[in-house]
Amino acid sequence: MDSSDALIARFLALHPKTIDLSLGRIQRLLADLGHPERRLPPVIHVAGTNGKGSTIAFMRAILESAGLAVHVYTSPHLVRFHERIRLGRFGGGRYVEEDRLVEALRRCEKVNAGAPITVFEITTAAALLLYAEEPADVLLLEVGLGGRYDATNVIDAPAAAVVTSIGHDHAEYLGTTLEGIAREKAGIFKRGCPAVIAAQDYVAADETLRAEAERVGAAPILVGSQDFSVHEERGRLVYQDEKGLLDLPLPRLVGRHQYINAGTAVAALRAAGFDRFETSAFEAGLARAEWPGRLQRLSRGRLPEIAPQGCEIWLDGGHNPDGGRVLAAAMADRSETADAPLVLVTGMLGTKDSEAFFRNFLGLAREVIAVPIAGQIAARPAEEVASIAAGVGLTVSTKPSVEAALASLHDYVWDRPPRVLICGSLYLAGEVLAANGTPPE
Repeated sequence: MDSSDALIARFLALHPKTIDLSLGRIQRLLADLGHPERRLPPVIHVAGTNGKGSTIAFMRAILESAGLAVHVYTSPHLVRFHERIRLGRFGGGRYVEEDRLVEALRRCEKVNAGAPITVFEITTAAALLLYAEEPADVLLLEVGLGGRYDATNVIDAPAAAVVTSIGHDHAEYLGTTLEGIAREKAGIFKRGCPAVIAAQDYVAADETLRAEAERVGAAPILVGSQDFSVHEERGRLVYQDEKGLLDLPLPRLVGRHQYINAGTAVAALRAAGFDRFETSAFEAGLARAEWPGRLQRLSRGRLPEIAPQGCEIWLDGGHNPDGGRVLAAAMADRSETADAPLVLVTGMLGTKDSEAFFRNFLGLAREVIAVPIAGQIAARPAEEVASIAAGVGLTVSTKPSVEAALASLHDYVWDRPPRVLICGSLYLAGEVLAANGTPPE
């Protein structure tokens, strides 16, 4: 029998483009499958440039702490495709098993009958089929790219639609203006459904999201307004909306940007009707939420054994300018409580604004060690990454792998063990987790 990897590889021949934003092909396939998208549990649909995965992680942890079964769809995966499809079960969900994934993919392939369709579209259809056929209390559905024409945007009436922080990314598909990007993300807003809008770094994005929500007749719920607010106070996270105040622990996920993501998650759940939980469910959810490859500390596994003793190793898939900004802020905060020289180990794709990413680390990073990303034809050569970082004013070197970069730290004389941030690409993050022997679970 074909493996899921073999089936997905075969799907590549069904369409000449890896990405071709459109809804017609997946709508046709879903209709031929009997419309599984109409047989789902309540859906919370999440778009955004940064923070959507973390927001979903908080929502899942809160919902599961309340005893609910939660389906989750995210992308991309880090190590195995199965990470994209989490099937909700009481007591905690699990990634889809290989035999069930293969069965769903084969059903979609048979019904599609060789018609043009992208890999993301046909695998999204398979995921919706699985979610429709296994009971759960809620589906957390992450947009793959954009929103309006993304394959996930086949839900007519979500329980809530959420847009997290918007910035510049995927210009080749979404354009270069923040207004245009925001309009595409706001394409998931539906008439009469709550539209939860997280705090935005750019006025143009915020204004566009609000205008689009009003235009389609969605019910906007805005952070920082009288709708809801979230802030840190005396080591606690204080959330408030019209339904009351929650005094919560700070999120387990590292970085001040996670305060907004956590608050957005709480607002989305309450807007979607999941507002009768005990406060303990929100407390437990924030304290237990995990999101691999996002400011994840690698304290066990193969890679920490390669680095100098006492070295901190952090991993993050952040790759766009705003992702770099929040990473730099998180590392600066870390230095205030435990000072250590910061070394970036970085690999990046050629489609990303590497120069703007690196500018965030001026005056903060001691050195950038550029590495290749194995198996990615779109990856920049390590020498090119190093040249861009040097052009910004950073000290640079290159190594053939992350392992070699970590081993090279023994060649330096440090006044204290260094802090290493491996970053620049989700593909690199997946490579690192696989090499470390700690894939997502």
